[in-house]
Amino acid sequence: MFKRFFGKLYVQVLIGVIAGGLLGYFYPKLGADLKPLGDAFIRLIKMVFAPVIFAMVVLGIAKMESMKELGRVGVRALIYFEVMSTFALALGLVVVNVVQPGAGMNVDVHTLDTHSIANYTAAASKSGGFIEFLLNMIPSSVVDALAKNDILQILVFATLFGVALSHMGRRAKPVVDFLEAFSNGMFMVVGMIMRVAPIAAFGAIAFTVGKYGLGSLLSLGQLMGSMYLTCIAFVFGVLGLVAKVSGFSLWKFLRYIKDEIFTVLGTSSSESVVPQMMRKLEHVGVSKPVVGLVIPAGVTFNPDGQCIYYTMAAIFIAQATNTPLTMMDQLVVLGVLMVTSKGSAGVTGSGFITLAATLASMGKIPVAGMVLLLGVDRFMSEARAITNTIGNAVATMAIAKWVGAIDEQRMHRVLNGESSAAELRALYEVEDVPEPATAPAPAAVEVTSLHKATA
Repeated sequence: MFKRFFGKLYVQVLIGVIAGGLLGYFYPKLGADLKPLGDAFIRLIKMVFAPVIFAMVVLGIAKMESMKELGRVGVRALIYFEVMSTFALALGLVVVNVVQPGAGMNVDVHTLDTHSIANYTAAASKSGGFIEFLLNMIPSSVVDALAKNDILQILVFATLFGVALSHMGRRAKPVVDFLEAFSNGMFMVVGMIMRVAPIAAFGAIAFTVGKYGLGSLLSLGQLMGSMYLTCIAFVFGVLGLVAKVSGFSLWKFLRYIKDEIFTVLGTSSSESVVPQMMRKLEHVGVSKPVVGLVIPAGVTFNPDGQCIYYTMAAIFIAQATNTPLTMMDQLVVLGVLMVTSKGSAGVTGSGFITLAATLASMGKIPVAGMVLLLGVDRFMSEARAITNTIGNAVATMAIAKWVGAIDEQRMHRVLNGESSAAELRALYEVEDVPEPATAPAPAAVEVTSLHKATA
């Protein structure tokens, strides 16, 4: 029993987080030196991130019965993403106005040292408008998009390739079979990488506490506390309601993805669990096409945690620097962020760059005030990443329910903990699947309807 408990991944990650925090607190220099442990894990995940996303999106589209189904899922996903991210932005705006964490700080913006944010403001000044954003979605080459792990560009090419395979019918079967085997191999690699997640969590937390210290938490604790409480309210309030309408228990679902949540807590990166999350959502009964479309798109277009952070951070800077904002000014901030928050996941340092670009475009809130966030931004990144991860997972379940692409009997069986040990092992280790006894139908590429969720 003892061995079985400590053999669970989420328990090992939690132990790593606690041990890393203690090491960083008592031996800050040693803790700061452990940063490569977390960085190595993120690199390992990014190593397989692009191939997994590409294969899943292509297979999802190639197995659709018609392009009408692709449009139906895509349009509904975009509507859902826009509604949820707007809710997140508005919730952050309301909370920061009620709590007012920056009130009374009376910071003179002219005394702030802006050298530490020079890289972010420079990147923000180079970022173009909406037209450039659309142009940047088109890769200069497929290899370049895969090499840079650019989610949007990979998504565009994979969608086009999937549509092409779908139109080819039987002739595309060798390619589809290859991609099936390739994705299974990639998921075996993911399973190997996930075994070192506790070590990565240990190193990442030790670095964070050792580098920035707990003192930085106390100085801006009200902002941090507000951010965490807002994320919790969004998850259990807004996403809880979505889950209820979609016919499943949010609490049971969170228990099901607890390994991924604790991994994100340790690594502060929602990307670190995307491949495994896709596999778990298929296991719970969501069809492969929906998983392959919604999860990659959600990483870019549904950053719920970052949306909460954007409005709270922007208004906090205004409060701390005594910058007066009317209600119309705040609504303008909300409106601008509804656009600028989309696509930010594909940019290095996306949170700070997007925020800097938004403040600079308004000209009302001083960009220099972002210096105030540097001390606690790393600590708030856990809340953002976990909220993003849960938000995208719930989005996939909700959209699958919306389009009738989920096996509800299987969903309830899995969420109630009735999966066999062999099924759970299969999430991390892909076993050999025997060839079917009969030849596939000559019609097309093992076409699977969205209305028949995978068992």
